[in-house]
Amino acid sequence: MRVNDSPETIARLRAMAIRMRKMALDMALSAGSKGSHIGGGFSCMEIMAVLYGEVLKVEPQNPLDPERDRLLVSKNHCTLAHFPALVEKGFLLERELPGYTEDGSRLIGYPCDPEIGLEYSGGSLGMALSVGAGQALAGKKRHKDYKVYVLMGDGELNEGSVWESFMAASHYSLDNLVAVIDRNRLCYDGTTEDIMSLGRLSDKLAAFGWNTIVCDGHSIADLLRAFAEIQTGLPNVLICETVKGKGLPFAENRPEWHQKAITREQYDAAMTELMEGRVL
Repeated sequence: MRVNDSPETIARLRAMAIRMRKMALDMALSAGSKGSHIGGGFSCMEIMAVLYGEVLKVEPQNPLDPERDRLLVSKNHCTLAHFPALVEKGFLLERELPGYTEDGSRLIGYPCDPEIGLEYSGGSLGMALSVGAGQALAGKKRHKDYKVYVLMGDGELNEGSVWESFMAASHYSLDNLVAVIDRNRLCYDGTTEDIMSLGRLSDKLAAFGWNTIVCDGHSIADLLRAFAEIQTGLPNVLICETVKGKGLPFAENRPEWHQKAITREQYDAAMTELMEGRVL
């Protein structure tokens, strides 16, 4: 797959990810005591920046283009990363973000609205890869050139339907399907390895017939390299090594920050980290 990995592109995407992190912090603060899914949002910020800033062929001016790429966000508890990316791409306005937890907002919960770039409602984990495989197979049968990307959390790999989809995608040689796994190794109530060990995940997926690519999910350059290694002839999966709550010293690698309210003091500390360039 051809991507632009020039120094200028890397710098542009890094700046995009920083803007997204600032928007995400504003969203988290605006949620107040309701809290927000901070850990899983901040673990995939750079992944979302690379997808929307370089990889995905989508245009807000023609959101229902039948030739568009599809991104199904299976780990839909990452709205703190997804919605800012949609702002950056032009699907949403930044002023809409603070109201994302309010009744009547078109962003509340797990919305599905392709006109604003939301292809899949999420919520119930472990299903999006099945939907993505179906969309990819449909694209093959209709001779379409689009790709289907599915962003998954590693915790949902406990679901049996996920592995059925891995098998089906290999069986049908769905090289227009790309799974992107946010491998932060934490679930809501503990580590993935304590709850249900995934073992040698790369080897397992390769055994299921996928082209398996491992990368640093917080390195823009490494993410671009990984997308460039996507092959034809078989489905592709990126295993992105990440840190849950990345960039928030009080939240990194702490499962209780899967969903929690942020204080003004924590917000200020995180903004200082960003402004002083200590995150990326």
